[in-house]
Amino acid sequence: MTVEQYVNFVLPVGAFLIGCCVGSFLNVVIYRLPLGMRVDQPKRSFCPSCKYQIPSWLNLPVLSWILLRGKCANCGSRISIRYPVIEFMTGCAFLALWLAFPPAQAIAYWVLISLMIGATFIDFEHFIIPDSITKGGAVAGVLACVAVPTLMETSSRLKALGYSALGAAVGFALLWLVVRLGKLAFGKIVQEFEKPAGWDISQPKEDENPQITIAGEKNDWCDVFFRPSDRLIMECTELVVNGEPKSAQTVTVFHDRFMIDGERVALEDVKSVSGKATKFTIPREAMGFGDVKYIAMIGAFLGWKAVLFTVFAAAIVGAVVGILQKIIAREEWARPIPFGPYLTLGAVGWMVAGKDILHWYLRAMGLDGLV
Repeated sequence: MTVEQYVNFVLPVGAFLIGCCVGSFLNVVIYRLPLGMRVDQPKRSFCPSCKYQIPSWLNLPVLSWILLRGKCANCGSRISIRYPVIEFMTGCAFLALWLAFPPAQAIAYWVLISLMIGATFIDFEHFIIPDSITKGGAVAGVLACVAVPTLMETSSRLKALGYSALGAAVGFALLWLVVRLGKLAFGKIVQEFEKPAGWDISQPKEDENPQITIAGEKNDWCDVFFRPSDRLIMECTELVVNGEPKSAQTVTVFHDRFMIDGERVALEDVKSVSGKATKFTIPREAMGFGDVKYIAMIGAFLGWKAVLFTVFAAAIVGAVVGILQKIIAREEWARPIPFGPYLTLGAVGWMVAGKDILHWYLRAMGLDGLV
């Protein structure tokens, strides 16, 4: 084997192994960030069931899960297959990027794909994308473009900085507008019942958010009142406030107060409230604001053209998958669908073949002079 053949073999294998190790770290991020835990405390990975800290020799990416047959070496509890899947997926992504792009560009894309994998799996499970990923990722994208200006198809670091900032700004502005328009068009759910349905607002523990229960379905206070302008309106047949029955018919709940038949009641003055109602108007978000910051991060790495392609592709794929879920799985139409994973698919599609698709489309439309 010649030196060139040896290098051509070793470097791709190294890229795959590095990716698997990064995937192992991403498993830590995906598990801990939504729980408010630090990714470096405790320093070692641990079993979610028995909290046993896993020694290094039992924490080999993919291989350890296979050898242990998907069980904890200490308590025998099942370990989710998600862990080796993410490790293997990240390894394959690193390998593919290494083979498809020049080394410096590939390493920059390693950072992006790692951030997107972490964001995607967190959004799948928790319907959030943490700021530590999106804001930190946007900064990383700008710095990557300055360090590797070919990411923006230029040799000038100054131009790359401007293009990266423009990509982030276009992404943020575009989805911010979608969020605002979506709030106007789909910003509430109206539920009506033939027989009055019970509801109550309670705070199980002092250090937890209040819980709003409507017809047996619990909602966290922050999920209902995402904005100061949000309001929950109930047309009541029964109402009990602080243990005393009231004759009120309309109750409007804001994030900081109640309006009971036009009378303002401060939130802190209400210790308990419950009742029955025939109609509920419940505020909701058409899209989470985390998605806005997420596309800004993608734009910082890939530029404004990638933003347009990513949002367009994500909207199409998300709509198709969402409709199929509702029809085949018979899910509620009001059930939220994470949009972050579809943005990830769109961004990956751009990295793989997006430019070719865009050129084809613009040529077909007679607009090829735009690119």
